[in-house]
Amino acid sequence: MNEGEMRPDGGCRALMFLGTGSDVGKSVVTAAFCRILKRRGYRVAPFKAQNMSNNSYVTVEGGEIGRAQVVQAEAAGLLPSVDMNPILLKPSTGMGAQVVMHGQVYGRLDALDYHRLKPRLRKAVLEAYRRLASQHEVIVLEGAGSCCEMNLKRNDLVNFAMAKAVGAPCILVADIDRGGVFAQIIGSWHLMSRRERALTAGFIVNKFRGDERLFASGVEYIEKRTGRPVLGVVPFFEDIVIDQEDSVALQEDRRAMARTAPDKVNIAVLRFPVISNFTDLEALEGEPGVVVNYLSRPADLSSDYDALILPGTKNVMEDAVWLEKTGWIPVVRAFLGSGRRVLGICGGYQIMGEAVEDPWGVESERPEVPGLGILPVKTVLAEEKVVRRVAGRSLIGGERVAGYEIHMGLTAPIGGEGEAFLELHRPGERNGWQDGWAVRGGLAAGTYLHGILDEPGFRGAFLNALRRAKGLGESKPGPGRRRRFHQYDRLADHFEAHCDVPRILGLVEG
Repeated sequence: MNEGEMRPDGGCRALMFLGTGSDVGKSVVTAAFCRILKRRGYRVAPFKAQNMSNNSYVTVEGGEIGRAQVVQAEAAGLLPSVDMNPILLKPSTGMGAQVVMHGQVYGRLDALDYHRLKPRLRKAVLEAYRRLASQHEVIVLEGAGSCCEMNLKRNDLVNFAMAKAVGAPCILVADIDRGGVFAQIIGSWHLMSRRERALTAGFIVNKFRGDERLFASGVEYIEKRTGRPVLGVVPFFEDIVIDQEDSVALQEDRRAMARTAPDKVNIAVLRFPVISNFTDLEALEGEPGVVVNYLSRPADLSSDYDALILPGTKNVMEDAVWLEKTGWIPVVRAFLGSGRRVLGICGGYQIMGEAVEDPWGVESERPEVPGLGILPVKTVLAEEKVVRRVAGRSLIGGERVAGYEIHMGLTAPIGGEGEAFLELHRPGERNGWQDGWAVRGGLAAGTYLHGILDEPGFRGAFLNALRRAKGLGESKPGPGRRRRFHQYDRLADHFEAHCDVPRILGLVEG
């Protein structure tokens, strides 16, 4: 993007949060300030030109965006829109990713092909921003990764290039919890061009632990070396529940294993190497008396667990091969054979079947891989992606369900026992279809429906079946993901208490 390439119409102001690296908290900071601005009466919207995440969501338009922009939109009091995240990259291999543009699949590209596509991507990004700017008073932008990756700057369309294009003042977010905060901030400052420094209004030191007074000399040092203010030292929090942008915490084993107990419902989640849409499980994690652990080794699936959930995966072919190589297949079959429950969602559902075929090379060069063989179904991966919001009911227990589908496969029964799991339809339409498959009265079941556990009726029935099986009393379901709306106010309160909010808002009010 060229400086001055675009200015928003209608007097819309912009504020941008950049990062010294990935996972420093940019998404959460952006959500916090979307909420802060909303509470002050602004018509505010979030924007991230390009996001890389396998944790996605289907908007009301039927398009796919990153989950972080969903959180930010909800914090701003808005329905999520594809314009808030015009480019979404969904990594599926070490060298390639599926490119989603304006909510729809463009194709699967490697890094070099993606860079060749940048001129078209820039156009898509600017068109989306213009539409948002014409409808709102303030746009809060989020950068991606480090804002000073020198080998990527030339083709940048999400960090300083975006800030220059819309004239956004920038605040650089650093993560003190990982260490090296002075190198993060001062190193980034020295890598900035003169124009980039001019756009940088200050810094936020995020994820601080301990007594903030002990960091006073650190603030003074940063401000002396850069000539820019530290606008906040924000303490680490663990009691505010905000959706994570991606599966970094899962993939890097940063989640502590909770202790299972006989008086609790203990649920294991199979942690695929390319796990996606893990937010499907967060409603369970918030339930009292429920333990949820993510497992990568079959040896960890002990007899203490009452249920196993196979979540989504961005590369079902390779993750199915991983299951076989690591010895998961006989372990999962034995778990089900002992009378305990197995639920698969999207890619997990596909893997529960007899086999997955990939005749067009959608995910892999392998034409076919075996599944777990616990559902009599077969999946054929298709080139056209299914992206839609749906609602319906369970055909096993009758509970209402709702959510969305994001998948590139068609799954069909191939004989044997069982029955369809759900009856679904698009909201507002009468004609529907049957989804998923279940055997043994639902003891093993799979579905394409993301968000099925968000519905309190289904979640309550699922958990109470587990409680009855181990002799525990039934309970009403908790608030689940509905609690997140109160969490946005708690998040805003947290940042208001530890940031110079008047000075930050002055960047858009002045």
